[in-house]
Amino acid sequence: MEGVGASARSSIRRKGGGGARRPSPQSFRAGASVRRTLAPHWGALLALAVFLAIGLAILDDYGVTWDEIIDRNEAIRTLWFIQGENTFLVDIDKDGPNKFYGAVFQMPLLLAERVLGLEDSRAIYLSRHLLTHLLFLASGLFAYLLAYRLFGNRLIALFAMLLYLLHPRLYAHSFANGKDIPFVSALMIALYLTHRAFRRDTLPAFALLGVAVGALVNLRIMGVALLAAVPAMGALDFVFAQGRAERERTVAATGAFTLAALLTIYALLPYLWADPVGRAIEGWTVLSNHPHHGFDLFRGTRYHSVDLPPDYLPGWISVTSPPFALLAGLIGAAAVLGRSGKVPRSALRNGGNRFALLLAGCFFLPIMAVILLSANVYGGWRQAYFLWAPFSLLGAYGLRWLASAFGQARWRAAVYGAAGAGVAATAASVGLLHPNQQDTFNFFVDRVAPEHLRTQYLMGYWSHPTRQALEWALEQGSDSPVGVNVHSHDRYRPDRTMLILLRKDRERISLEQAPDALVFTRYPPREEERELHAVKVYGSAALYVQRKPDLRQAYALALTGPPILSSAFDLYAADGSLIYVKEPCGPSDIDNSEFLLQVFPEDEESLPEWWRALGREDIRFFFQGYGAAFDGKCVAVVPLPDYPIAAVRASQFREWGRPFWESAGALDVASRREALRAATQGDPLARSAFDIYLVDEDLVYAKDPCGEADIDAGFFLQVFPLNPDDLPEERMGYGYDNLDFAFFRKGSVFDGKCAAKVPLPGYEVAAIITGQRTREGADLWREEFSLIADEIREALRRAAEREPVARSVFDLYLTDGELLYARDACDPSDTEERFFLHVHPERVGDLSEGRRQYGFDNLDFNFFVNGASFDGMCVALIPLPDYGIREISTGQFTNAGAIWMAGFALAE
Repeated sequence: MEGVGASARSSIRRKGGGGARRPSPQSFRAGASVRRTLAPHWGALLALAVFLAIGLAILDDYGVTWDEIIDRNEAIRTLWFIQGENTFLVDIDKDGPNKFYGAVFQMPLLLAERVLGLEDSRAIYLSRHLLTHLLFLASGLFAYLLAYRLFGNRLIALFAMLLYLLHPRLYAHSFANGKDIPFVSALMIALYLTHRAFRRDTLPAFALLGVAVGALVNLRIMGVALLAAVPAMGALDFVFAQGRAERERTVAATGAFTLAALLTIYALLPYLWADPVGRAIEGWTVLSNHPHHGFDLFRGTRYHSVDLPPDYLPGWISVTSPPFALLAGLIGAAAVLGRSGKVPRSALRNGGNRFALLLAGCFFLPIMAVILLSANVYGGWRQAYFLWAPFSLLGAYGLRWLASAFGQARWRAAVYGAAGAGVAATAASVGLLHPNQQDTFNFFVDRVAPEHLRTQYLMGYWSHPTRQALEWALEQGSDSPVGVNVHSHDRYRPDRTMLILLRKDRERISLEQAPDALVFTRYPPREEERELHAVKVYGSAALYVQRKPDLRQAYALALTGPPILSSAFDLYAADGSLIYVKEPCGPSDIDNSEFLLQVFPEDEESLPEWWRALGREDIRFFFQGYGAAFDGKCVAVVPLPDYPIAAVRASQFREWGRPFWESAGALDVASRREALRAATQGDPLARSAFDIYLVDEDLVYAKDPCGEADIDAGFFLQVFPLNPDDLPEERMGYGYDNLDFAFFRKGSVFDGKCAAKVPLPGYEVAAIITGQRTREGADLWREEFSLIADEIREALRRAAEREPVARSVFDLYLTDGELLYARDACDPSDTEERFFLHVHPERVGDLSEGRRQYGFDNLDFNFFVNGASFDGMCVALIPLPDYGIREISTGQFTNAGAIWMAGFALAE
């Protein structure tokens, strides 16, 4: 090309630089060579041209996912970090995964946006959609080139490319999914480069492969599988090498690959720069067990993302992929594995058999890992879309095997014809479902029964139905106003979808002018009159358009009573909803932030199964989804679950930071007010940092004045029953019930006071130990007190009418089937040590089976559980067994032995 440039320049100089330039003979020969190279592949080029034309035509038909917004912000912050303008990657999200997500794809999108001078949000995201789709189409070209290298057959190669590009779900995601589509595309390119490197066996080829695999790891941690596979194949080549020179070349190639890959990973992930080894280990630990709490609907059951059934991933692939493609891929996998099993040594040598085995491993091993390790996956199988890259190539193996299995030409033609019909049918389904291809299901599930899919499988994931819902809303005119930022929320599986769109006349609709706007959700509204429209796929609603509650009416209703929580927003409970109110308030108070509402039930068993592990239900939302700013105030109405609720915790986040306000407390503040009023009518059981009262079988904690610092530490509460057999079986070994609680779950803060109400168990309670502890376990305060003091007083009065049955440090009395201990002039040291009480029955057979070998019942006790101190006396009351008693021995003891002992026989 250098000669061509020189010839051209000399020609211009001879002509004076102004006339038309005559092409040189070299340029004709180069062009002819390119045309000869490309001519045999006209089918693939034509197919890609059609894909490109269609992609450009429908580019504006897809919405903007919330991940796109996050990804773009991450790229901006990465750029700032590189420029030294912030420490975001280190300081923010310290325990989360965001800092480990590379920006190898997001940074070019951001740079393209800035080079093109794009400022309008719609143009920005359309450009991102275009570039994402172009990368997907480019990877389709690599699928064709790789298949052609493998089979030397243009028809099979074209089949592999179409199989790869025409998966309905991947095709829809290829516009708006900036996480999974770049990864599957990069994997396809890396597979091509892997085959090329091992064929060429040159250092540059392996170095280029290392760069590609480094970028792959930057996109998703799963890329380490190929990072490990390439050296493993290099090790096999070393084993099979003949001669020292070949071994040295293998070691050098593997080293070039590894070094290029590691340097690329390091260069592309700024978080590693300060501590490459330590932070790489940290990243693997975090991302290999992704800290995500999502919930998916699969075959009619909702599962947590960390507790999925074994068939979750293969099940999703099987019901959403074209059946003929599944058949071709499975046939190809069976052919590859079967051939490798027959000649395993040959399959391990460098060549087509080993590469085919690599493809099979790239598909089957991740599925096995997800099943065996219970890996955290969610969103259907979008995080495993990369499996389609090797599987589509296995489908090409299947087509070749079927074609070669028939010797006659007409049967081979029939096989190719069937494959063509399958591709055509898939293309038709992609077109007919547009733009909802991401909700494609095949005939393995019932697609006819109305709403069947919605009740069985996750639908409407991400933004595509939201776009159609918004377009419907815009068509309705001013009677159904919506805002520029329309967010959707599903309280069963937290998800946020933002779609930015302008009217055709480019006039934005202001939420400030429309407090009664619309909200989009994947679940039917509880009130039928609020449903306005449903976006349906296969007759099942993927998204509902609902009218928000009347926010002005909600505001008026909220102000009829005091708030249950007060912070940046005041929260009111009314009509099964929580009303957020902030006044004065404007868009800056609610924009670019996320709200979190955590709902704590009275009984955790009432939670949906997928929330029980957390003991609460989380509702995440953007304010615009439930409310609006109008008349100088912000008002939102968030529907609450329909089970009994004990408490809520509300907070607001600014992007990835920690909450900049948070408030928590019991939902029923009125009952805490009443409990405090009733409690203060009598004397407390104990006085400490909190006064403690007994009111109608509830323990009431009260403090006045009180602030947030007084309730930050957790409360411990140990409840000792009068009869130990009343304890739940799992607590009998401890001797008490553990009712520890956080203040916000049982209490409220109002009028400068704190009041918590804790229901006691249904059995008769003898004593209580309670207080507060720091997070490190140190007691801030502690109180022990009896709840049977009145009964003990009455028992002492009756005992005083008779003589004691024994005298010692404590006098012992028998009264009404109970043993009473009494000591005058008593101080706390007299009751610190444990009491022993051995009851010998008249008949050993009356003892429980476990005690018969000892010949007596052991009723040892601590004084504070069964005793009380009053009027200078210490008195304890112990119920005796109801069988005939021969004698009793009792006293107090320490580890060194008995302090005092007494025994007596019961008269017949």
